[in-house]
Amino acid sequence: MRAVVQRSFGGPEVLELTEADRPRPLLNEVLVRVHAAGVNPIDAHVRSGAIPLLGEPPFVVGWDISGVVEEVAPGVSRFAVGDEVFGMPLIPRAAGGYAEYVAAPSRQLARKPAALDHPHAAALPLAGLTAWQALVDAAGVGRGRRVLVHGGGGGVGHLAIQIAKARGAEVVTTASAAKSAFVRALGADEVIDYRTADFADAVAGVDVVLDSVGGDTALRSLSVLRPGGTLVTIVEMRNQVLARTAADRGLRCVGVTAEPDHVGLTELAALADSGQLRVHLARTLPLSAAAQAHRLIESGSTMGKVVLTM
Repeated sequence: MRAVVQRSFGGPEVLELTEADRPRPLLNEVLVRVHAAGVNPIDAHVRSGAIPLLGEPPFVVGWDISGVVEEVAPGVSRFAVGDEVFGMPLIPRAAGGYAEYVAAPSRQLARKPAALDHPHAAALPLAGLTAWQALVDAAGVGRGRRVLVHGGGGGVGHLAIQIAKARGAEVVTTASAAKSAFVRALGADEVIDYRTADFADAVAGVDVVLDSVGGDTALRSLSVLRPGGTLVTIVEMRNQVLARTAADRGLRCVGVTAEPDHVGLTELAALADSGQLRVHLARTLPLSAAAQAHRLIESGSTMGKVVLTM
């Protein structure tokens, strides 16, 4: 099969399209013929060595996939050959998503939303589960809640806005002026241009803040929360100073990293099929252009997601 392998840490140029052995599914796994693979910031961090999840190269990065079940190992009852599935299996272990085939535990996948093609479905799992697990599982966002989503134009942010709105919440988001119309079209009730206004002065009495920026933004976000409010951060999970400061103010601080979860994936698929969740693709590129995809996500200027197709 074709796969994008890296043999050393470094810049996007270390990503090399080559031939590799097709994986074999183990007990309780399925073999998926991948049609599209999502590209996420974690992929670039692993590639560069900044977050060495997979040890030393060589390895194949990537977790987000959408494709068709080609083989079913013993123990699997959820899927049959020919089923369309999507997910982000095995993270933080290697899934080898930038490849034509991936072997994955069946319960870490779900049926692909019928309303989405494979590129859009491949863009959904990691960002979507991050938003879902942060807003729903960790913060219990529902009707009548007021939510501040930092970075509403990004991969996680643009999905978080829609998930919060689908659950009946009022949504405030930070975004550049260039992305204002985009996030409003997703359902944001109020948009704060972080380049010209300080969100800490512009908003108050928020029930939940979803922090995807970290640093000073995470710390200052505590000031906009109502008593008993919740800061969910996907960046500062290990920041004990932030956690203690929140506790001292009578606030909750929860760190979230996305876990493989077929239940959450099924909820996201239902939202997509009902028209309440759409996935915005910034670029769709061939597998051979993996290096270009990494340059795009590292630029920090993409609106939505970047996807590789086989």
